[in-house]
Amino acid sequence: MSRSLTIAIIGCGTAGLAAALLLERAGHRITLVERFGEPQPLGSGLILQPSGLAVLDELGLAAPLITAGSRIDRLFGLNAATGSVVLDVRYGALRQERFGVGIHRAALFETLFASVQKRPVAIETGVEVADIDAATDSKISLLPANGRRIGPFDLVVDASGTRSALLGHAAKPAVRVPLSYGALWANVPLAGTGFDRHALEQRYRRASVMAGVLPIGCQGEEPEPQAALFWSLKADALEAWRNAGLAAWKAEVERIWPATAPVLDHIVDPAQLTFANYRHQTLPRPYGRRIAFIGDAAHSTSPQLGQGANMALLDAYALAVALDQAGDLDTALLRYAQLRRWHVRLYQAASRMFTPFYQSDSAVLPLIRDRLVPPLARLPGIDRMLALLVSGLIGGPLRRLGLKEPAIAAESDRPALAGEGAER
Repeated sequence: MSRSLTIAIIGCGTAGLAAALLLERAGHRITLVERFGEPQPLGSGLILQPSGLAVLDELGLAAPLITAGSRIDRLFGLNAATGSVVLDVRYGALRQERFGVGIHRAALFETLFASVQKRPVAIETGVEVADIDAATDSKISLLPANGRRIGPFDLVVDASGTRSALLGHAAKPAVRVPLSYGALWANVPLAGTGFDRHALEQRYRRASVMAGVLPIGCQGEEPEPQAALFWSLKADALEAWRNAGLAAWKAEVERIWPATAPVLDHIVDPAQLTFANYRHQTLPRPYGRRIAFIGDAAHSTSPQLGQGANMALLDAYALAVALDQAGDLDTALLRYAQLRRWHVRLYQAASRMFTPFYQSDSAVLPLIRDRLVPPLARLPGIDRMLALLVSGLIGGPLRRLGLKEPAIAAESDRPALAGEGAER
């Protein structure tokens, strides 16, 4: 745009922090608004895919995050009862070297937040935004729950997640589909275990039980590598899980996956486990009058494809590109939606398709999965398509945004090994 805008960004998660960095770099005046008294990360571990790493590289942050995290070369899962392969995706199937990075959410947050603090970005904490006031054609203000008006601004960017209070201001209503299954998450040391430090490993019992171990590197001053341990659980079963006690749950996990015994030993208090709810949510038009929605506020899915943080990073970059390319705000918001539309639709459709095979009460779908996945995965080209899907690159989101994949292979801690991650 031909002028600098005053922009309020709601939420200090991945989407909000990345947007603050990108938009401030473009010359806009940014105010970050966070509901917590002190900005902090939520959740356990995640995988930074090549799509998200491309945005982080633009910000000069990919290399330190790769160093902090754990290079992931393979996503591998077995049927816990039969030992048959249910999932086997290798980044090595792609034509050039690519990989994911398993990382603690805190490490990603701290890296982004530290970068924001070095820039002239105003940060207001302890502010719960209840609504916005766009009464005039030229300005918009935030209306916190305590009644203190903040603003006015030229644009508000909502990065406050699926439970945003502002979704009613979108050009079209949100489409929400709650998911019955969530997951328990905990961070555990990997020392003394036999887990592959460069693979996400999972075990399944039908589609109703899923356990996983994701290496996430070292966090803060912690010298030992860590992993995110997760266990699927229906939201309406959470109270029964609490009542049954920690010992009963640990015994069940160990029955499904004996190799988890060493990491389970580190979980001695239910408070070490965090329960996460999931939903499919879509804003058909992720914008409204002087407001743009990014990240989970604009679209959320189950975590089966591991794209949440990566999609958020792409949203933030797309919004910066749209504001740079368009001559006025209305055109910029429309352009932002166009830049992200097909990629978001593709991944939300893929998530809706795959999730019931891996996380549902169905007795039939996991049988189909276990019989079809192994032979399909051996067909020429299928391995590459699965790797492209997981890496976040299907649909050409980087090309559409003018991004290039970073030359970051040299920063990784080892080359991909085609035969690694033996079945246990």
